[in-house]
Amino acid sequence: MENDISVRMILSVFEKITDHGTTKDDRHELEGVTAFTDHDGYTVFLEDHKVKLRTGFHNTYHLDYDSARDYENFIKKIKHIENNYD
Repeated sequence: MENDISVRMILSVFEKITDHGTTKDDRHELEGVTAFTDHDGYTVFLEDHKVKLRTGFHNTYHLDYDSARDYENFIKKIKHIENNYD
């Protein structure tokens, strides 16, 4: 399942959320997805209410979710952002 996304897509979605989303307390939200970084900016996070995605060094990422349905819904959201925002 996790082959549906790439680090390049994650970083692109992060940028689109920060460009087009609303900002509150160093976090940006767009289409139900929140984007933020750690204190030094090296780790990028994307999350909704049920899925947490962490992107780190060496083009790696880690997903935390409870069900395949939660994962699929999250992927739909980030693909929608990727395809519909410039």
